[in-house]
Formats: sequence, C-alpha cells, structure tokens
Amino acid sequence: MTSEHAQPEPLWQPDQDRIATAAVTRFQAWAAERHGAPADGGYPALHRWSIEHLDTFWQAVAEWFDIRFSTPYERVLGDRSMPGAQWFPGATLNYAEHALRAAADRPDAAALLHVDETQEATPISWAELRRQVGALAAELRALGVRPGDRVSGYLPNIPQAVTALLATAAVGAVWTSCAPDFGARSVLDRFQQVEPVVLFTIDGYRYGGKEHDRRDTVAELRRELPTLRAVVHIPLLGTDAPEGALEWSALTDGDAEPVFEQVPFDHPLWVLYSSGTTGLPKAIVQSQGGILLEHFKQLGLHCDLGPEDRFFWYTSTGWMMWNFLVSGLLTGTTVVLYDGSPGYPDTGAQWRVAELTGTTLYGTSAAYVMACRKAGVHPSRDHDLSRITCVATTGSPLPPDGFRWLHDEVRDDLWIASVSGGTDVCSCFAGAVPTLPVHVGELQAACLGTDLQSWDPQGKPVTGEVGELVVTQPMPSMPIHFWNDPDGSRYRDSYFDMYPGVWRHGDWITLTDRGSVVIHGRSDSTLNRQGVRMGSADIYEAVERLPEIRESLVIGLEEPDGGYWMPLFVHLAEGAVLDEDLIDRIKRTIRTELSPRHVPDEIIEVPGVPHTLTGKRIEVPVKRLLQGTDLAKAVNPGSVDNLDLLRFYEGLARSRAAQGGKTG
Repeated sequence: MTSEHAQPEPLWQPDQDRIATAAVTRFQAWAAERHGAPADGGYPALHRWSIEHLDTFWQAVAEWFDIRFSTPYERVLGDRSMPGAQWFPGATLNYAEHALRAAADRPDAAALLHVDETQEATPISWAELRRQVGALAAELRALGVRPGDRVSGYLPNIPQAVTALLATAAVGAVWTSCAPDFGARSVLDRFQQVEPVVLFTIDGYRYGGKEHDRRDTVAELRRELPTLRAVVHIPLLGTDAPEGALEWSALTDGDAEPVFEQVPFDHPLWVLYSSGTTGLPKAIVQSQGGILLEHFKQLGLHCDLGPEDRFFWYTSTGWMMWNFLVSGLLTGTTVVLYDGSPGYPDTGAQWRVAELTGTTLYGTSAAYVMACRKAGVHPSRDHDLSRITCVATTGSPLPPDGFRWLHDEVRDDLWIASVSGGTDVCSCFAGAVPTLPVHVGELQAACLGTDLQSWDPQGKPVTGEVGELVVTQPMPSMPIHFWNDPDGSRYRDSYFDMYPGVWRHGDWITLTDRGSVVIHGRSDSTLNRQGVRMGSADIYEAVERLPEIRESLVIGLEEPDGGYWMPLFVHLAEGAVLDEDLIDRIKRTIRTELSPRHVPDEIIEVPGVPHTLTGKRIEVPVKRLLQGTDLAKAVNPGSVDNLDLLRFYEGLARSRAAQGGKTG
C-alpha cells in the first residue's frame, strides 16, 4: 500500500449526509444485523464480505428488495461451477410482476416519461402501464404465446417497447429486440436464430429531424421469419397497418388484470446479442431471476435509485443499456425514454432532455461526453441541471479529460460514475458506488457480489499492473446459455478458453491498491510493444485531443518475422490536412503523454473509422484484415455501420502485401 499522503486527491468526495442516506449504507447496517455482514469498514468491507460469503450476500439482496418467490428456493447456489452455475433452485417468480409493483402504492405517478425530438415529455402513469401490460399479456396468450416462446421487437426507444417487454415477461415468453436503424440483414442475423412467434414493429421513426420509413424492411422481416404467427403494427408515422398485421391499439385497450406466470428462477427472460464482429452475433440468454436480482442490486444499491428519482440513459433498443434502463422500474423509479438523435438539433441535445425531465441519474456514452467537450458545449451554463446527482458513462473508458470536463461544466459536486460491464451479463463488473470518492480516469470499485480480479497470462492476480479482467465466481446474470449452442461450446469458447472455470471478459484492466479500477480497452486488440502493453483507449484519448483529429483507430500487428507493425489511422476534421506538421504533433503527443514505445510506425489518413451497430470502434476485424484475412471471414457484415470503410482497410492490406509488408 502507498502511504496515505501519497494518495492522489479525489475529484469528488461524497459528504457525510450522502453517505449516511445512501441505500448501500442502510443495506450494510441491515445485513450486519441479519446476516453477519461487517458493520464497519464501509464499502470495501461490504464488498469483501459479498464475495467471501456469496450465497449469504445474494440471499440478503433478495430479502432487502423483497423478492416475491411464489415457491421458495432450496438454497442460493445449487451448483457454483462456471459456466452452468445454478441459482436459487426450486424458486419461482416473475420479473414483470416486480417491475410493476409501484402501481399499487403510486398509481398516478409517472412510471415512464417519453421524449422525442419535439422535446416534449409525455408521462405514462404506473396504473396505465400496468393496465396496458395486463391487456397485452392477455392478447398474447390468446394468440397462443406460451412460456418459452420468443417475442421480438423492431422498435425505437418508445413506451410501447417497454409494455411489450413486460407483457412478454408476464406470459413467461422470451423478449428480444433490435433498433430500427438496423438493416434487414442484421436484424435477421439475430431474430432468425431465435425463431420468434410475434413481431412488434413500427412503420418508421424520426431521427435527426427526418422521418425514416421502415415499411419495406418490415415486409422483408415478415417474409424471412417463417415462425411468425402475428405481427403487431405501431403507427409511429401514422400509416395504416399492413395486410395481415394487428393494430397495437386493439391489443392494448382492454382491462384484463395482469396475470404473471410464475416461472423457475433460471427461466429465460430475454435474448441479447453481442456485437458479433465475426460469425453470427452471439444470442445471449439471461434468466428472469438472475436479471431481477442483479438489476435490483445494481440499480438500488450502486445507482442508489428510488421512487423519487428520474433515470435517463441515452440508448436504443439494440443495446443492453435499454434493458438495464427498463429495470429502473424495479426500484419504483421514473424511467425517461428518449427516442431521437443524440445530437439533434445540436450536440447539447441530451442535456436538454435531462433538464426537461428533471433527470437525477443521467447516463450516456463516453464518446458523447468527449464530443460535447470538443464542440464547446456548456451544459450547466445553458440548462438547469440542478436535479442531476450523478452522470454515468459507459460504452468505452471515459478519458481523464472527460472526468474533468463533467466536473467543470456540469457541477463540481457531481458524482461521476464511469461503469464497465457487458452485454454478456447485462450489468456492470465495476463502476458506481455512491459512498466512495471519484478519482480522475478511474471506476470507483468492483461491484458487490462480483469477484473481479486482474490476472496475468499465468493466471496470477496482479494489483497496480495491467492484466486480464476476470470474474472468479458466478454472477446471477451470467448467460444461462447461448441460443443454438446445444453443447455449450460457443459459450465456453467465449469466456472460459483462457482460464478454465474462470470468466475472462476480454478487457485489460488495472486494479489499484485502493480498490478502484482502470479500464484500458479490449485485451484482444491490445497494443503490446516490446512487452509493454497498452490499451487502445489510451492512444485515442491522447490523439483525439488534437482539434484536427475527428476519430482514430490504432492496430498492433504481430508479424510473421517477429516484427510488430503499429499503424494509426486518422479520420480528419473538415479542412484539416495530414501534413508533416500534424504527423509530428501526433507523434509528439503520444511520445510525451504515453510512451515513446507507442509512437505509431505509420500515420495513415482514412475516410472513416468503422463501428459496430452499437457504436464501438471495430479493432479486431481491421487487425484481421491487415493480417490478410478475407473480408467475409474477418467480420460479420451485418454488424458494421459502414462496410465500405472496411473495404478501404482490405485494399490497404492488399497493397501492403504486394509491397512486401510496406504501405504507401
């Protein structure tokens, strides 16, 4: 341990009042009385107890949040081996029942606040949401939908999507969704795997001030999904239902009391899809009980959400953060659904939504924060953000400059929660803790019940140096399986190939000696020069401070002759030129801010940086292309935002091969 006075000053520290009133503090005192948790030592002691007494911790979570088990569980963990841990065997419950519980006490309060690009907020009360879910669940049953059947949504972030998810869960069916900016091919790559019996669709959506007609895509989905028994039309653009489709209004105008199918704890709740940069997207199945417990813990204890809060996360229905956002209902919180462009009519759009809705916890992407910083947005000068207590970011590591910008431009008494987890668990491994300080560039701590470690290649835990992010004990929201993976081999290969029985996530992290976490980027695209490893995020942070650089992509290639080629691809801002002066400045920036070893071998101007449909830079497929892999084998074309950009890198690889490994 470093001595106390050598510790860096935190950017933010919660005051005693905030610590005392935080749910996690009250939970700790209660768990100390009931379950032998440590009464003293604050969060670090509670976290240590939560992983050393995993069963007791999750039993305490279930009791604290009053999980309604309609049949009791025999024990907390039947089998603890990974993959395949068996949670709460014998128990039955229903996720949707818990998500609508607040309707009993606060029927007229807003469960949902819906905002679109007109910037008007429309509330939907708890009573109305519950009524719609009851009506729709009854109609789904009338259509023959049974527990275990798949129900799909091709929908934007609108209240109807929430109603459809909850009605599906109420029936015990399995929800899956894609955002309408996905083209037909990428939707089919996902939905064809799970064979849905119902499809909820829109006729189109509004984004960036324009209407986008989706009727042709919907027609193609209907043709290519032979298992569909019903299609439900939501007329967002006001068109009539196509031939053979049912009207949303007709299915949701009834008054049937909701019937919540009581399903086993590990009954599937939904299917999420990984970016699927190679092969078909992984169809990740998570359970009703596992998500219920994990999200209660994450939202109720880590995010400190309750009935007084308004929870807004900028997301689409194609990203796990949407599912996470909907779970805000579990804590009785008002959930803000924004359906629109993150930057329309200008870069500050999301801050305007936060102001309009009185958001208390506002979540966005690290990329959006950095875009605001670059565009000279001044959130607190231009908006009343006095109700925001926490700004959370995810999607990629929030650079130190992002922390400082939020602190300076939103409020100096702002809890900044950079969080990291994954679609794979639909939750966070590390991130928000309301009772701990925030240090620049760091995630506050590993989450409760998450045995997060950093391992070297030999499987030895390391502190203060870069290692692989591993989780050494099961979490309830880990996938129960992948769809169409009967022998479980794809599941095992995805997380358990490197360290048998231990979840390896594919991120490089450093655990500091005070328990905070630094994320460096994906370990499978990590830069390893002369044995010194660096995450790509570190390079992007340094390079993209330069006003001429719109975006960048760095790749490290181990070459057959033992050499290592590290090009930096730059997408320039309008009017910028990649001349000697800019090249020198880029190299000097990396040399002085990072290390001389990580100065790129070449800096190459590109027409753009390719991303997955959820906005992550595509590093590994570009690396494969540069190693000579065919485009068809290097990437699943349906998972990329712009395939033409990848053709540029493919052409570069060809010309490089022709010149014996040199470009240009």
